Amino acid sequence: MAKLYFYYGAMNSGKTTRILQCEYNYKEQGMRAIIMKPEIDTKGNNKIVSRIGAVKKVDYMIKKDENVFDLIINEYGHVDLILVDEAQFLTERQVNQLMDIVVDLDIPVMCYGLRTDFKGHSFPGSRRLLDIAHELTEIKTICECGKKAMFNVRLINGKVATEGESVAIDGVGEVKYTVACAKCFSMKTRKKFDEMSDD
Repeated sequence: MAKLYFYYGAMNSGKTTRILQCEYNYKEQGMRAIIMKPEIDTKGNNKIVSRIGAVKKVDYMIKKDENVFDLIINEYGHVDLILVDEAQFLTERQVNQLMDIVVDLDIPVMCYGLRTDFKGHSFPGSRRLLDIAHELTEIKTICECGKKAMFNVRLINGKVATEGESVAIDGVGEVKYTVACAKCFSMKTRKKFDEMSDD
């Protein structure tokens, strides 16, 4: 039986590299795997870009509010695996549609993305995946202090940002990101976790 998978981790944890390896493995076995990502992710335009330098054009850019189930039915025919990069940018409805693909079409769907934004708040797509995915896997990376990184820290012109919209793409303009453990995140943002819940 097919399953909906969610692989989540902070930035720099190797999510995109895993997608590329998985797609390659399926192709090597003569199977069809397609890669998709939400079009709101403008990094690399219509490509996925790994931090180790690997680049690949995606098969489809998912538009805002597009019905992903209908897309697969009408445009793709036989598919052995669907890989979704930057899944945090999906809507809750689109995540539900991915589950429909798994259940009704028996196609496994592997989603990769961030759990939280730079304020430590969950993205709608990630929240829904955490609710309904058959399998959840944390992809780990480390903070500069050596502990497990859980949070993403936004830098604008090299300075830590604590305000702004949830979505600002890495490398666009002066926006960059780094990762942090809970302690370093709290120190860098100068916010206590009880204050963050009131944002």
